[in-house]
Amino acid sequence: MPDSAPFLAVTDLRARTLTAAELTAALPRAELDVEAAAAAVRPVVEDVAARGAAAVLDASERFDGIRPEHLRVPQAALQRALDELDPAIRAALEESAARVRRVDAAQVRPAESIEVVPGGTVGQRWVPVRRVGLYVPGGRAVLPSSVVMNVVPAQVAGVEQIVLASPPQKEFGGLPHPTILAACALLGVTEVLAVGGAQAIALLAHGAEDLGDGEALAGVDLVTGPGNVYVAAAKRLVRGTVGIDAEAGPTEIAILADATADPAFVAADLISQAEHDPLAASVLVTDSPELATAVETELATQVPQALHRERIEQALRGRQSGVVLVADLDQGLAVVDAYGAEHLEIQTAGAAEIAARVTNAGAVFVGPHSPVSLGDYAAGSNHVLPTGGSSRFNGGLGVQTFLRGIHVVHYDRAALAGARAAATTLASAEGLPSHGSAIDLRFAD
Repeated sequence: MPDSAPFLAVTDLRARTLTAAELTAALPRAELDVEAAAAAVRPVVEDVAARGAAAVLDASERFDGIRPEHLRVPQAALQRALDELDPAIRAALEESAARVRRVDAAQVRPAESIEVVPGGTVGQRWVPVRRVGLYVPGGRAVLPSSVVMNVVPAQVAGVEQIVLASPPQKEFGGLPHPTILAACALLGVTEVLAVGGAQAIALLAHGAEDLGDGEALAGVDLVTGPGNVYVAAAKRLVRGTVGIDAEAGPTEIAILADATADPAFVAADLISQAEHDPLAASVLVTDSPELATAVETELATQVPQALHRERIEQALRGRQSGVVLVADLDQGLAVVDAYGAEHLEIQTAGAAEIAARVTNAGAVFVGPHSPVSLGDYAAGSNHVLPTGGSSRFNGGLGVQTFLRGIHVVHYDRAALAGARAAATTLASAEGLPSHGSAIDLRFAD
């Protein structure tokens, strides 16, 4: 018999006054033990660093159940995948990429120069990372949209070399899924690797002397892209050797809603994120118990109709999901800021004004017709976003991820003379007299 228990557990905060730390602890959250996963994948990462392609192949056979014939995907396979791509999917990918490209192009920061004093300027120019490794998962779902979200901002930033890794698939002869390959070909990515998981991150970071085709793979300078806890752990282990975007955890949605929200919309959006993974988090924050009840009723109707019903039920009934009842929208804002959701929807009266007050979120979706699903594919925003509350200090993937700001300092002699006293005084105060001497020397008669 089907489980008749409620999908979402309720946490009632209406009569409680909590500190920020207490509030964070009281909210539903997915458990993600990256440290434990790091211990598990460390041998794999170290083996790839030491043995290169042989270690990757051994790990692929162990974890993916196949030993790919080609770690570097042949160009013919990329072109064949594009030629055979469903025209409707191609058009959708082209539209998605065009929208993301338009947003990214508008967000490239120009070089700038500030005259601090006459004759003294400090500027900043933005230089792209030279070589980047982009990771696209291939587990429960095929994600060509993640190819778009990784590749387009890197291209707009002017990245010189892009290498993309995605897991080998047994049903496709050890190559990544054809739709992933087609998306790569469509966007002009020619360096594609049939490798997934921790071994992919290690290979991107460390490179290999020979991928088995007689050619070396150069390591990258930056690794980006979503993945499971083992991918996140591998990123942690290679950080410092290369840069990373973030340690992404299970996907999450929080919806701040009041009595004006449509319960069918709210339920559908909670389900859409739960569809990703049994660990996905779906959280409703509302000051309306009546809405919470109506959403539960909608879930009971919509979930049984879903293709991935079992996965969705696990996610909704997991400790990471639930309803949080608040006294009013001010308390609701405090709750969603403490939660710092990857995706935050605002379905309230005056949604734009409420959204403008949010300080912690990967992306904010405003009003009833801006669902998270739109952002996943065709809003023009990026769907690679901070999870696990890390939006408090981190932003989503974008063109700036692939750019480095370099300060350019140009002072003439008169401008240096004007700064001399302050600089030499601070050098003396810090016990670093040679710093001051390097300035004084320029004014010796």
